[in-house]
Amino acid sequence: MNLASVSKPVKTFRTWVFFSLATNGILTLAVIQLIWPQHGWTAFLGKIFPNQANSNNQPEAITPQLGSRHQLNYQQWIDILNKEAKVAAEKHPHHLTILAGDSLSLWFPTELLSKDRNWLNQGISGETSAGLLKRLDLIDGTSPEAIFVMIGINDLLQGTRDEIILENQRQIIHYLRRIHPKAKIVIQSILPHGKKQATWEGREKLLAISNSRIRQLNQQLQRLAAKEGVKYLNLHPLFANQQGELHPELSTDGLHLSPQGYLVWSSALQIYSQIELDTE
Repeated sequence: MNLASVSKPVKTFRTWVFFSLATNGILTLAVIQLIWPQHGWTAFLGKIFPNQANSNNQPEAITPQLGSRHQLNYQQWIDILNKEAKVAAEKHPHHLTILAGDSLSLWFPTELLSKDRNWLNQGISGETSAGLLKRLDLIDGTSPEAIFVMIGINDLLQGTRDEIILENQRQIIHYLRRIHPKAKIVIQSILPHGKKQATWEGREKLLAISNSRIRQLNQQLQRLAAKEGVKYLNLHPLFANQQGELHPELSTDGLHLSPQGYLVWSSALQIYSQIELDTE
């Protein structure tokens, strides 16, 4: 066995891991610097959500509105996403970037997505890792430059074991790498929840999931991404308070995100894309 051929991959792997950790650290600092200016949330958010301030000039936590679309069942959502994916496949938009996931991705405000990219939102409310895996063929005909995946919180709410979630994530990665070999695949961490401050209708289910379990699962997701050679975006530190819970200002109900929450996520995506995607 040639020792040189063994030492080089190890060195490359360690360098990649170090760079990934450094990138997430830079990302955290950059977003904090952007989102927490000296004048606080209000002055910054007022420019983006000018009509969402209350009498105290504080931004309201407003649940994103889907109109009549929120009444659709799962198959109807599949049909819509299939049609939208077919349009993307036919037009081949430049810098096509896909958001794949559950309601957190679904409700991402389009005005907060980078204008330098064409976005295809493939989120479905209540989606699980198994469900996402089964419908990845909807985007087979597209030519994405990047695919951002966030999935897993609904698995936890349904009582799915961590090893099954990780296996589904592994299969999602394998499928995307096989069908979209040129795309940059980014696995995003699962976000914390608001614990006792949560007001979501499924609050009892949330309370049954410890945020420490989510952190541990994210650590395994990060190792999985490194092993499979895809990117990992650790959003968790940006959304967790000192107690490791979802920051109240970033959520509407302890599970879903407020406009401020999406602003943090949007800023993270833009900074991450510039560091990890646009420079390659």
